[in-house]
Amino acid sequence: MKKQICILGSTGSIGTQALDVIEQHSDLYEVYCLTANNRYEMLAQQARKFRPAAVVIANKDYYENLKALLADMPDIKVYAGAQALDEIVEAGPVDMVLTAMVGYAGLSPTIHAIRARKTICLANKETLVVAGELICRLATQYNVNILPVDSEHSAIFQSLVGEGNNEIEKILLTASGGPFRKFTLEQMADVKAADALKHPTWDMGAKITIDSASMMNKGFEVIEAKWLFGVEADKIQVLVHPQSIVHSAVQFADGGVKAQLGVPDMRLPIQYAFSYPDRLSLNAPRLDLFKQPLEFFEPDMKKFRCLAMAYEAIRQGGNMPCVVNAANEIVNEAFRHDRCGFLQMADIIEATMQKATFITKPTYDDYVATDAEARRIAAEMLG
Repeated sequence: MKKQICILGSTGSIGTQALDVIEQHSDLYEVYCLTANNRYEMLAQQARKFRPAAVVIANKDYYENLKALLADMPDIKVYAGAQALDEIVEAGPVDMVLTAMVGYAGLSPTIHAIRARKTICLANKETLVVAGELICRLATQYNVNILPVDSEHSAIFQSLVGEGNNEIEKILLTASGGPFRKFTLEQMADVKAADALKHPTWDMGAKITIDSASMMNKGFEVIEAKWLFGVEADKIQVLVHPQSIVHSAVQFADGGVKAQLGVPDMRLPIQYAFSYPDRLSLNAPRLDLFKQPLEFFEPDMKKFRCLAMAYEAIRQGGNMPCVVNAANEIVNEAFRHDRCGFLQMADIIEATMQKATFITKPTYDDYVATDAEARRIAAEMLG
């Protein structure tokens, strides 16, 4: 039987590469559902090619457009809205849910998928940033596997395979350093979104590319790693590795270090999440270490304050990572639309952390309220 896969966010970078993996292994995998937020035309094209049982457009404004584009394909059910996302992941035939949506919006459908006992292939890091404790508790309660798709967390996961209960002494989480690694603070003050979107090694969506430039993305990955691997943040060391060849590594109690290396290509971690514990052939570029130097540097926390604030959010715990994520989503979008300076993003996130209501042991409803409050505070500071 082919594994039935639901892709949340099929029109984004991860989603399109996941479809390539599924196409390469059409004897093993089948698309059950595809979803998008706004790109209804691309979603319709994907639906015509992969013939899923259903498609969901999160933005209801595009429902009629999508339905019209698929009018001659009555076997494909067309739905719209956030509730439809929550419901489609619970569909009986679904075996795996790839959560490739961007931002906080991925939290609710992921929770619904866990409660429906679906295997989670996690590419939406904000889910664990916002509500890591809740997600891990639910995954344990419903006996659900969460398989990491982020290249760094997949690398850590691959490095841990076969290690049993051997103690992790340190996680070495690599970061490209983004386009502004060698910039001074003075230079960074004047950069624009177009500059930040020129990532040196990865081809990603706009939001995550900006997060990479500010290193907030790496801060989120530290939080994600804490929950995925049960390691405290002070045992997670960020290494700036401009070549993006060592995707991350694990140091064990005997001092031994295991790492996963490869070219910067997300299809490998996507496929490994689908096929674990098996490794399948993949038609993708191969690593040639003769042509590639490997360099590592310590991150500059004064230049990249977003990374420092993510560590502070972990230290405080509770709903503080949720506050940081919400404020970051607001300023990230504002920077992309030239309504906020690059360095101003960190100022507003820090001020939001100070003003937002702190909750030590948040419930799901608390996370929802915190997200709304932090967004409002950050938006007001933008003016």
